Amino acid sequence: MSTTGLEKEKDLIERALKAARDTRFLSVEHGNRHQTASIFSSQFGSQEAVIVADGNTWEAAGRDVEASFLRENRAQRKPFIFGSHVYANDECVQELAAALGSHAAIPVAVGSGTINDLTKVAAHLTNRPYMVVGTAASMDGYAAFGASITVKGSKNTVDCPAPQAVLADLDVIAKAPQIMNAWGYGDLMAKVVAGADWILADAAGIEPIDPFAWETVQGFLRSWIGSPDAIAANDPAALRHLVYGLMMSGFAMQSTLSSRPASGAEHQFSHLWDMQHHTFQGAAPSHGFKVAIGVLASLALHEDLLRRDMRTFDIEAAVRAWPSMDELEKKIHQLFDAEALENRAIEETRAKYVSPEVLRGHLTRIQENWTEIRAKLLAQLIPFRELRGMLQSAGCPSTPEQIGISRERLRVSYQQCCYMRRRFTVLDLLQRMGVFDETLDNLFGAQGVWKTEGEA
Repeated sequence: MSTTGLEKEKDLIERALKAARDTRFLSVEHGNRHQTASIFSSQFGSQEAVIVADGNTWEAAGRDVEASFLRENRAQRKPFIFGSHVYANDECVQELAAALGSHAAIPVAVGSGTINDLTKVAAHLTNRPYMVVGTAASMDGYAAFGASITVKGSKNTVDCPAPQAVLADLDVIAKAPQIMNAWGYGDLMAKVVAGADWILADAAGIEPIDPFAWETVQGFLRSWIGSPDAIAANDPAALRHLVYGLMMSGFAMQSTLSSRPASGAEHQFSHLWDMQHHTFQGAAPSHGFKVAIGVLASLALHEDLLRRDMRTFDIEAAVRAWPSMDELEKKIHQLFDAEALENRAIEETRAKYVSPEVLRGHLTRIQENWTEIRAKLLAQLIPFRELRGMLQSAGCPSTPEQIGISRERLRVSYQQCCYMRRRFTVLDLLQRMGVFDETLDNLFGAQGVWKTEGEA
């Protein structure tokens, strides 16, 4: 990146931080874990601290964070270290919240996705801010408003403030298992197709694009995802860009109080498989790897849409064929064999269901502006084969079988994902156009990207 480009990137980061609702300090540097105590003091004054970690993150950075407090003779509670049972679920949230409830110390989360989300929710439940010391560039949730927590087997987004201060030590992140930074790359790649979904929602008049949130995520996205080989090599410079991209996604979600700037149809695949308790080789695939396959699944839909000429599309035929809510509920009942998932699908589908008249308006807006919309989508998206190669180079899966999803199951997942979230995405547009089944035939047919004989 040129000097001018670096200055523009720095300026965007500073503006995003100022616009953030909760986060007031961000440091992405080598060795900054050793300055945790002084940064804590700048944010929280003389308040007591309590480190929250698990066994792995304690060894990776927790001891050094504790040492920084000891050097400065800062008050701190005995660290709260989760055992091997740690998981981003309500039981662990309640365990931590109960511990925090016995004192007024400010939590310092040392870890990545799970530890950060657990601390974020527990701090909110006990009415206090917190800070985080990231140990891997594994996801975009560090600076995000809200946390993903499993409650009674169902993945839920819990509304809660983001951390007041965020540290990402590049030395620690470079030493993290390479696979964890590949997880983050998959999550950052999601912003490509999530942006395309937002373009469609904006074009249909359903959810306008927030210009600043868009620029925060998309402004330097191509440079942040542009060196997948270096991500695989844990190159510090590439990891800095990866961290910036993930943090900026979080800031955009803070500013809008929504995950829309960073999440579209691709995340619906990941959330579906979460709620189905999918495992592969004895463990649940990471969020970032499930999202990576979701990116490819969503991108395939966008490319099928781009091959269609919306200017000649028969809107009235689509309106006549639009099913009633009762018909959709019958289809949902056939698609899901778990009552909890069926109930959620019905709730979300009712929330986004539109009348034939509203449907006509949405499709007309897209048809009348299709030339401009298509140009925006082409500029936003990366061709399927190229993007798949980038995922491969970063160490991410590029076929569903690599996370234990068969082609047959992937096709069913496409159908199920249409009903799992009220957010408007390419899934909804193709369904409302009445061409969704035809699109799946294209994707899984002899010439499709998901042909059952193997990779296209």
